[in-house]
Amino acid sequence: MQIPPAYRGYQAPDYLEQCSQNALHHEAIRHLRTQRNALLDAPNLAHSRTVAYQTRHFSPSCLQLDQDSVSIGQSTDLSESQHLLLAQALDTFRPWKKGPFTLFGTTIDAEWRSDWKWSRIAPHVSLQNKRIADIGCHNGYFMFRMAQHDPACVIGFEPYAKHYWAFQLLQQWTRLDNLHFELFGVEHTDLFTGFFDTIFCLGILYHHTDPIGLLRKMHQALTPQGEIIVDCQGIPGDDPVALMPRQRYAKARGIWFLPTQSCLENWLLRAGFTDLRCLFAAPLSTQEQRRTPWADIDSLADFLDPHDPSLTAEGYPAPWRFYLHARRS
Repeated sequence: MQIPPAYRGYQAPDYLEQCSQNALHHEAIRHLRTQRNALLDAPNLAHSRTVAYQTRHFSPSCLQLDQDSVSIGQSTDLSESQHLLLAQALDTFRPWKKGPFTLFGTTIDAEWRSDWKWSRIAPHVSLQNKRIADIGCHNGYFMFRMAQHDPACVIGFEPYAKHYWAFQLLQQWTRLDNLHFELFGVEHTDLFTGFFDTIFCLGILYHHTDPIGLLRKMHQALTPQGEIIVDCQGIPGDDPVALMPRQRYAKARGIWFLPTQSCLENWLLRAGFTDLRCLFAAPLSTQEQRRTPWADIDSLADFLDPHDPSLTAEGYPAPWRFYLHARRS
C-alpha cells in the first residue's frame, strides 16, 4: 500500500498557534519537533504507519473515557474485513503495556493496570481548562483519561517513535483536539518555561541519571503555584537514601536511582517544590503489573526472587511505588 510520505495521522490544531511567543520557545520547539518527527519514517516503523493508515477511516459510534477501560466504538461499527484490519493493527503494537482499552469490541488487557494508578491520582487533581504535560505518555492511556476532564490541552512527551503510532491508532478515531503528542523527552520540558498548570511525571525519574536536575526543569515549566504529580518506583525504608543497582534491578537495565519515600520528598524539596503530600505508598503488586494475553512477556512475578517475593531476582528490596503531589514555590 502506498502511504503519503507526510502521513502523520490525525493532527489536532497546533497549540503553538494558540500561545504567544513569550509563553513558549516557539522556534526551538518547532526545530526539535522537525528533528524528532523524522524518526517516524524509520524503516522498522513502516508496518506501524501502514496499519494506522489502513484503519484511519474507522468511525466509532461512541467514546467512553470515564471508565477503567478507554472505550472507542462498538463491534457493530466495523465490517468483517475491517475487523481483520483492526486485529492486524492491534497485533502490531504488542506488547500492550499501558491500558486497559476496549476498541470496537476488542478488550486489551495491558501489562499494567494503568486504571489503578489513575484512580489513585484523579481525586486529587482538577484539570478543567488546565494546560497539562504527561511525561512519558507511552500510548496515551492517561491522556485519554485526562481528556474527560476538559483540559485546555494535554501535551504528551514520549521519545519512542513506535508509541507515537500506537497513540495515533487511537487518536485518529477519537480526534480529540486538546490532545497533542510530541516525540520529546523529560529533558525538553525547559522549552516550556512557566507554561503548564499540571505536570504528570509517572514512572520516569528512576530511569534517569539526574532526577533532581529533571525535577528542576519541570519546576521551571510550571506556572506559579502549578502542581506536579510524581509516581516513582522506589524501595522501602525510613532513611532518605536511594538504591543504585550495580547493573540490573528486577532484571531491567536503565534503572539508576530507587529512592525511599523520604528521599523522593527531599529530591522535590531541593528542586524547589513545596506543599508536598503523599497520595499513595505501597509495594508494587503482581496484580498491578503482570503477564497477559496482550502482553505475553516477562513481568513483575518473573523479576522477583521465586523463594522470597520481598526481594528482586538480584537480591535487592522489591519495588514500592510512591505517588507525591507538590507545587511550584
